[in-house]
Order: sequence, then structure tokens, then C-alpha cells
Amino acid sequence: MKKSIVICMGSSCFARGNREHLELIENYLHGNGIAADIHFSGCRCRNECGRGPNIEINGNLHHQIDTGTLLDLLEYYFAGVMHGT
Repeated sequence: MKKSIVICMGSSCFARGNREHLELIENYLHGNGIAADIHFSGCRCRNECGRGPNIEINGNLHHQIDTGTLLDLLEYYFAGVMHGT
């Protein structure tokens, strides 16, 4: 199963930080040479606006993501991809 990231691009999540998170994720994937291994896409709304910004990673929806949390999640989910495991 291919690993995935789905970032909510609805207006609430976008305004609350996913605008910056989009660039951070792209830089992380390309900077670590794993962009081809991760399916990265956006969606319009997860219907969790009050708990945003929302990002789904490998089927797990995460709420109220800030930059530090996002970096921690990317490391948690994808460190093995970078090391070939």
C-alpha cells in the first residue's frame, strides 16, 4: 500500500495554516527524496473545520496541526521510507 498525505485545502484550514503546510510538505518530500514514494493530494473540505487545520496521513486524520506537529508527524510516518524500510 502506497503511503499518502491528503491536505485539506478548504478555506478554514487553508487560512489556519495549511497554506504554509502545503509548501512545507512539498519541501520535505522532495528534500528527502521520497516524493515519488508518497501520494500527496489535496481535498476541498473534511467537514472538521472547527478542528483545523486538518491533514490526513496514511488514513489517519490529524487536527489542529501546527508546523512543529506536522514535522513530527512527517518524521513519524515517513522516516522508514527515507531509510528504505
